[in-house]
Amino acid sequence: MQQQTFRIGQIVPSSNTTMETEIPAVLRARELVEPERFTFHSSRMRMQKVTKEELEAMDRDSDRCALELADARVDVLGYACLVAIMSMGKGYHRVSEERLHGRTVEAGGPAPVVTSAGALVDGLKVLGAKKVSILTPYMKPLTRLVIDYIEHEGIEVVDSISLEIPDNLEVGRQDPLAPAEITKRLNTNVDVIVASACVQMPSLASVQMIEDRTGLPVVSSSVSTTFMMLKKLGLKTWSPGFGSLLSGKY
Repeated sequence: MQQQTFRIGQIVPSSNTTMETEIPAVLRARELVEPERFTFHSSRMRMQKVTKEELEAMDRDSDRCALELADARVDVLGYACLVAIMSMGKGYHRVSEERLHGRTVEAGGPAPVVTSAGALVDGLKVLGAKKVSILTPYMKPLTRLVIDYIEHEGIEVVDSISLEIPDNLEVGRQDPLAPAEITKRLNTNVDVIVASACVQMPSLASVQMIEDRTGLPVVSSSVSTTFMMLKKLGLKTWSPGFGSLLSGKY
């Protein structure tokens, strides 16, 4: 039987370095236990500072990226910027996913589209979360925007920590083990902890550690996005060592 290989496409902010390392890391770990193989392909949209203006300009660029990735005939397409979607208005991930899928159809390479914003919300719902605590690298007003977006989807954000790092490159340079320590300050009287409500803040190495410490399900933007990508591809949602969502139970 021929081994199946899937092409994973990602639309990433130009200054983002994390989603192109964390999503492959999860899927490479999966390759050790499952037969499918993956290749990774990206297109970039310009963004340096995480401000509303730059995010809006960047989101307009996402159509071009979707066309480029459709030309590569990717099997699934991820929009790897959570706050860009959330800053465009509540529920906007549905609009974006539909529009970008339309672009892939136009280009002759129809692919399902996952946004990291939608994936985080959907991942929390899959876990049955009613109450969550979140960690973000954002300035407080942007964290507020993320909280409002999640709460609009029917999930209460009980507690949050904002690291207030405005430079997106600096966010990407954070220690991936830092969330394991920082989240000790979060309220754990919740259903799920979000180790990184940001695609650029590294946290993959912390997810299982936080889960083991608290006994609660722990997700991140990259874990949720990978989960939804596997769902869209019709594959088993399992990759060991990255928390409950990727345990294969859901």
